[in-house]
Amino acid sequence: MVCRPGFEDNPTEIVRHSAAHIMASAVVRLFPNAKPTIGPVIEDGFFYDFDYPPGFTENDLQKIEDEMRKIIKSNAPFERIPISREEAIRFFEERGDAYKVEIINDLPADAALTLYKHGDFTDLCRGPHVGYTKKVKAFKLLSIAGAYWRGDETKAQLQRIYGTAFLTREELDAHLVKIEEAKKRDHRRIGKDLELFSINENIGGGLVLWHPKGARIRHIIESFWKDEHFKAGYDLLYSPHIGRADLWETSGHLGFYSENMYSPMDIDELKYYIKPMNCPFHIMVYKDKLHSYRDLPYRWAELGTVYRYERSGVLHGLMRVRGFTQDDAHIICTKDQMQDEVLRTIRFCLYILRAFGFDHYEIYLATKPKDKYVGDVELWQRSEEALRRALDAESLSYQVDEGGGAFYGPKIDIKIEDAIGRKWQCSTIQFDFNLPERFDMTYVGADGQRHRPYMVHRALLGSLERFFGVMIEHYAGHFPFWLSPVQIKVLTIADDFIDYAGRVTEKLKQKNFRVECDSRGEKLGYKIREAQLQKVPYMIVIGEKENTEGTLSVRHSKKGDLGSLTLDGFLEILIKEQHSLQDAD
Repeated sequence: MVCRPGFEDNPTEIVRHSAAHIMASAVVRLFPNAKPTIGPVIEDGFFYDFDYPPGFTENDLQKIEDEMRKIIKSNAPFERIPISREEAIRFFEERGDAYKVEIINDLPADAALTLYKHGDFTDLCRGPHVGYTKKVKAFKLLSIAGAYWRGDETKAQLQRIYGTAFLTREELDAHLVKIEEAKKRDHRRIGKDLELFSINENIGGGLVLWHPKGARIRHIIESFWKDEHFKAGYDLLYSPHIGRADLWETSGHLGFYSENMYSPMDIDELKYYIKPMNCPFHIMVYKDKLHSYRDLPYRWAELGTVYRYERSGVLHGLMRVRGFTQDDAHIICTKDQMQDEVLRTIRFCLYILRAFGFDHYEIYLATKPKDKYVGDVELWQRSEEALRRALDAESLSYQVDEGGGAFYGPKIDIKIEDAIGRKWQCSTIQFDFNLPERFDMTYVGADGQRHRPYMVHRALLGSLERFFGVMIEHYAGHFPFWLSPVQIKVLTIADDFIDYAGRVTEKLKQKNFRVECDSRGEKLGYKIREAQLQKVPYMIVIGEKENTEGTLSVRHSKKGDLGSLTLDGFLEILIKEQHSLQDAD
């Protein structure tokens, strides 16, 4: 097994690493024809891929767990066995294990190889492991999925078993509770129940249909996003969905990103590509005329829909799609403006995230890669320092990802934390030394000479589709009042009260609240349950008393019965809640 480096000092990951080996040995005992391939530690657990054409079933997981417990109880030591390249190849050839032979042949010639053995199971692995199998005390196998050898769909299809392990039973139990909570919050189920979106295979995998209620929320998000960008000194752009091949040649996408792009279209004997990114279009807006240093900075933003090829096996609801709308922006500035622009971008980013209810996040500063990068070292150092100073100026804690920058520039990545503690990558602020050079972007400086501007890519939400999926799971469908597609349901007890209910509904609509009136002949309890299932924040019940007195009986989806209110009194509550968004500032 080839395991990822960098966890040698993490006891939990060492336990997971060892549990993966124990799982593989249990599988081989129970299914002698199963061939182990690779099984790394991943976030929150581990997996192992097996070549086993019959396939595993969910019922097999319990059998494998039971066998793992037997292996753990034997308390076999994990033995580290250094081995030469030639010996390792011979060892696995004799076992008929072509997968390990391929891995070995792809390693550098001077790579140090080791085997790890416990009981009757031996695997290729760099380690480390726990000393004895009994050290693995708290584990659970979670699911089965399909996978391709080395992620290549043209190669063998494998069976993947996911599991997790922790140092203590208490940690494991807490994690399993979190998994169950995550299942309840699955945006695909909630999205269907609340009629927010769908993905129809007759249209194509990874292509999202926004239903009326989901589209209403999207409209609210986009309107807020645009208004706040104007306030923050941005201008909006709109760009085409396709562009000529030479545009993507210049940008480098056809050279470095073509596997993620769709096949070209022939138009007027020229090849056009549907866009995977918005950047080249924004640059062409810039190049439409000559610019002076007095014109800078430019802050240009676009909600631009892009299309990228994703393998069918990785598509996942709104989280991994083939067509999505990026909340893209590009800041074009001078060297002297760079520091202030980064600082204001960070502030703006955190303001937007807080507005949507995300107050907890992790920040990463990714620096220059060791080998492949563009731009001179001084440029990188100056840009990295600008990012550091901006983070320090806001007293933000962050982790440095040494060498983790893109080849075209350093960046800040922000991972938001949802209601059950999961981290989601959304926001990014990236310098780009590549595209300004490729497109020969210039401005005229105070000295009358041409200079190269700095360009910063920036996304706050990442993509509307993925961010919407994260929000569904964060709120479990109970959106904040200002985002709810239906904010108020007016429910009649009998037909005699339909006129009054209609007048109340119209008055609320005139105040720009999103209201629906349910005057069907169903029982009140049924109407209330249906509104609760639809996660409508407020319900107004209209009966004899309300109709006679001109009042409202108000219920809140979480707080319960709020009692009898006048329409004006209810409006005060609504207006206060509608404007609670301002507290994000």
